[in-house]
Amino acid sequence: MAKIDGRDVMLFSHDASVFGGSLGEVFAEKVIKVMDLAVTNRIPIIGINDSGGARIQEGVVSLAGYAEIFWRNVEASGLIPQLSLILGPCTGGAVYSPAITDFTFMVHGVGYMFITGPEVIKVTTGEAVTFDSLGGAEVHNVKSGVGHFLAESEEECFAQVRKLFRYIPQSCDDEPPRVESTDDPERAAPGLATIIPDNPKEPYDIKQVIAMVVDGGEFFEVQPFYAMNIVVGFAHLGGRSVGVVANQPKVMAGALDINASDKAARFVRFCDAFNIPLVTFVDVPGFLPGTAQEYGGIIRHGAKLLYAFSEATVPKLTVITRKAYGGAYCVMCSKHIRADFNIAWPTAEIAVMGPEGAVNILFRRELASGSAQRSELVQEYTERFANPYIAAERGYIDGVIEPGRTRLELIRALRIASRKERRRSPRWHGNIPL
Repeated sequence: MAKIDGRDVMLFSHDASVFGGSLGEVFAEKVIKVMDLAVTNRIPIIGINDSGGARIQEGVVSLAGYAEIFWRNVEASGLIPQLSLILGPCTGGAVYSPAITDFTFMVHGVGYMFITGPEVIKVTTGEAVTFDSLGGAEVHNVKSGVGHFLAESEEECFAQVRKLFRYIPQSCDDEPPRVESTDDPERAAPGLATIIPDNPKEPYDIKQVIAMVVDGGEFFEVQPFYAMNIVVGFAHLGGRSVGVVANQPKVMAGALDINASDKAARFVRFCDAFNIPLVTFVDVPGFLPGTAQEYGGIIRHGAKLLYAFSEATVPKLTVITRKAYGGAYCVMCSKHIRADFNIAWPTAEIAVMGPEGAVNILFRRELASGSAQRSELVQEYTERFANPYIAAERGYIDGVIEPGRTRLELIRALRIASRKERRRSPRWHGNIPL
């Protein structure tokens, strides 16, 4: 047992100096004991991983030890926060336990994760790979999405863990920690009024929007190098911990793809499991088109995000800053999937599709015959449909506000929505489209 900022946590660590940190029967029993204590006492658990996997000399006994650990990871999931620190080469069974935990921290040049090492791959497939290119910290933080935080040193890694604890509770039975905010809850943010470019095709950085809204401009991003077309992370609003999900117009115009959908869905489910309200910033032109996405199952993966937001019962607040088109509008925590509070800026464009695409379909004959000017039709469609006011008339959004009032409105809404009753479903669980 240990403490982080006065809070109890349970810890276990591999010892690479003994049998390469491989897991044997006795070591498995020690880890199991720690995990059982963590669950029984509703305390977060942190695993420091540096292991060659199952101890070959002990055969199936070591495999049984790993399976017992995996089972406990699943039982603890959503009950207590589980963190994994990868501080050495982890192979085989040693990577599956971290894969089940909530967040994985990796250190550059130190932590590695792979199912089979470079030597085995060379023999079986003929591929020549290095530790770094196969399972280094950059690979899993940029390409695979297995890692959530990348550090340059162990000290930075430990600091990241401590910082995360500022936002998460001890267990699903507790509320996230509150902090005394010195940032005025009624502070205006006039810079938001000019952040949206006049050209609807021009990008901007959604992280600047987040920084202007949250307490002290402090945003703790999760998976900052993976699926960068969507941004997720933690912040405080009026001293309350919130999880932020936001489309990033700077990357792929903020379109949702397979990886972004998976990244956001998993984050949403973590926040819902641990009583952390969700704030969503929407600027999404739709789902990324193309054969690669369709063959890869964008329908199934996009449905994960839709399912996660729909399933979530924590307070859900949504701000539409610019584009909210098609099915992606529905998916990004719209009122129709039971968001508690939805607002839009005057620059919001809520429509089935963008004006250019809509005009091509609606006025195909007129354009072909030359009887209509494309620019005039686009302008007319934009004025009639690509705005937030039709949605506001029907109650799909709760108000069209000046951007500078976003912080004030969100803090007020969060205070009210935090009182709502959260009902647990009587079913065993739904069948999310994995």
